[in-house]
Amino acid sequence: MTEWMNTEVLGITLGQYATAFAIILVAFVTKKLFAWIFVKAILPLALKSKRELDDRFLVCVQKPAEFAIFLLGLFIAIEVLQLPAEPFDLHALAINIVKALVVIAIAWFLFNLVDMVDHYLQKWAEKTKSTLDDQLAPLLRKSLRIFIIIMAALMVVQNFGYPITGVLASLGIGGLAFALAAKDTVSNIFGSLMIIFDRPFHVGDWVQTGEMEGIVEEVGFRSTKIRTFAKTLISVPNNIIANTAINNYSRMPKRRIHLTVGVTYHTKPDQMREAVKRIRELLKTHPAIDQEFFLVNFTDFGASSLDIMVYCFTTTTVWGEYLDAREDVSLKIMDIIEALGLEIAFPSRTVYLHQENADKLENAPQPV
Repeated sequence: MTEWMNTEVLGITLGQYATAFAIILVAFVTKKLFAWIFVKAILPLALKSKRELDDRFLVCVQKPAEFAIFLLGLFIAIEVLQLPAEPFDLHALAINIVKALVVIAIAWFLFNLVDMVDHYLQKWAEKTKSTLDDQLAPLLRKSLRIFIIIMAALMVVQNFGYPITGVLASLGIGGLAFALAAKDTVSNIFGSLMIIFDRPFHVGDWVQTGEMEGIVEEVGFRSTKIRTFAKTLISVPNNIIANTAINNYSRMPKRRIHLTVGVTYHTKPDQMREAVKRIRELLKTHPAIDQEFFLVNFTDFGASSLDIMVYCFTTTTVWGEYLDAREDVSLKIMDIIEALGLEIAFPSRTVYLHQENADKLENAPQPV
């Protein structure tokens, strides 16, 4: 047994291979045991406290900590193997890989920690009256995550012997090509900044830009997400929004009602005057109609009707309440028309036959 354990393969004994494998197996089992203890004991204990901070911190640290336990076992196993340095330094390569994985584990923890920071930023933003911070919080979250990823990548590159200054220099050499390739991305970022500081809309606003209409859900670095009324999600590049006219319905102080009421040509002038007068009285006394400005006038001799224009605004901007007010005004106008003995006109045409033509047809010779 001893001779078998001392047998070398690629300069490493089978005993070392077996020991390293056992260490990795123990590390894997320890990782699973730690995860079980964490879920069954540590998290429930933290949940009993009134503070939310420790609960969120433990959720952030759980997976990176499990990964770190496995990396510790992997490092010990590499040291036990005593990998050869000739003709290629495998030991140094393995150690560098472990170091790179440690950097990734730390970046993983910081990446998760951004969620906790974002949570408290959102709570703070909700307490302030300004809506600017509500839009800056998601951008800050994305910026921190991008920064963590870039720094982790640079540290991994430096760990393998490539100086960061050299990497940055190489990026500078290809900076022009990169800028040309990423010009749309850069324009989208500047578009997002213009949206944030110019504030044509906020998250939750009902907007229309071009053929797109819906509720703004998120303003990101590259695009703005709009939830349409058909419940689909549209991602619009920010450079397009920044250079397009935006109709923000949420900024309306009141909503407009514009009706054309057409009555038949049998209507007498006195009846028309009375109809206009009563509709004006209706708008003056209606609780849902804004009294600052409204118009009711007999305006046109239409093709098949005498037209009364009704132009007013509701006091509410809520879509459902506006429709209720519009419906109520329309029904009461119908009541006024009916009370006056008038009729709502519909598209029609009257054909007149000249009698002289009829006589000529009667005297015309009939075919035999």
